[in-house]
Amino acid sequence: MFPSLSCDSFFLSLCLCILCFSRPCFPARILPNSVTVLTAASDVHNATWRDFERFLDAGRGSQVSGMSELKNYFHRFGYLPNSNFTDIFDTDFESALTLYQSKLSLPVTGRLDSDTISAIISPRCGVSDASQQTALHATRHFAFFNGKPRWVRRNPVTLSYALSPNNMISYLSSSDVQDIFRRSFSRWSAVIPVNFTEAETYESADIKIGFYRGDHGDGEPFDGVLGVLAHAFSPENGRFHLDAAESWAVDFKKDKSKAAVDLESVATHEIGHVLGLAHSSVKGAVMYPSLTPRTKKVDLRIDDVEGVQALYGSNPNFKISSLQSENSYNRAVALDTRSSFKWAISLTLLITLMLRLAT
Repeated sequence: MFPSLSCDSFFLSLCLCILCFSRPCFPARILPNSVTVLTAASDVHNATWRDFERFLDAGRGSQVSGMSELKNYFHRFGYLPNSNFTDIFDTDFESALTLYQSKLSLPVTGRLDSDTISAIISPRCGVSDASQQTALHATRHFAFFNGKPRWVRRNPVTLSYALSPNNMISYLSSSDVQDIFRRSFSRWSAVIPVNFTEAETYESADIKIGFYRGDHGDGEPFDGVLGVLAHAFSPENGRFHLDAAESWAVDFKKDKSKAAVDLESVATHEIGHVLGLAHSSVKGAVMYPSLTPRTKKVDLRIDDVEGVQALYGSNPNFKISSLQSENSYNRAVALDTRSSFKWAISLTLLITLMLRLAT
């Protein structure tokens, strides 16, 4: 039988329940274009990449059947030179793995730990992570393509873009897609002295955008749902391709698919490549290489802005202090959240102790 509770013990138990199922309240503040919209989508991955989970906790010297395929993945994204790969976890692969962990701001363990496997199987951009790094600086993590290419035009710089009339997806309205690309281009033009206009014809556009499946003739075939989401070429190539096999979404409230990918987030990222930016190691940056399904990440961060301004200069109407203020606020919110969590845990432990003393 359960022991009976006194009135005081019952009151303390009730307080504990309320505490466990509630959270501290803070004044609400609405930020424009919320960074992340997440749902439980951890069970949705590319079929081929999902198979890499079996290499969890493998380290140097181990031999696992199929590891050559994982090495091909690392080769594809610029971490291993082309060679005849074996299934042995050798020193070359360990070096490639530590470089990968460093570039993606993961714990550098030299092993295929859970954080690394999670990153490997996440949907991502198809552009290689190999890049020309910036000069060493403690707070700068942006990078450029080799040779630091950029669009060279007479001032004021104006680039035209167009959507391929023959390579679109039928389940999204053309007006929705056009609005998304207008917003995505405007984010970049707000911080650099470059204007973007819609071309009269696809053939005349500087930047040509389309949705394609599988091998589509550019040497960078797509691989189906939730593998490589898109890729774009460095200046002044202008090609910008998205994988038509993805479940592209413009509004997560209407699209409930666990595999839905936010078109605006990917568009904003790939435009960064079109302008000459390579991948960033800052997880919150638009130019970070991966994007989880049902995640919206469209707001440029300081790292994105400083990188693109190193190529084109600053839009005279843009103030970097506005971004710094927003990022400072986001860090403060994170600190407040962690502090409130610690407070709740401490209070829970205290009440638990009081309950034990009361019985």
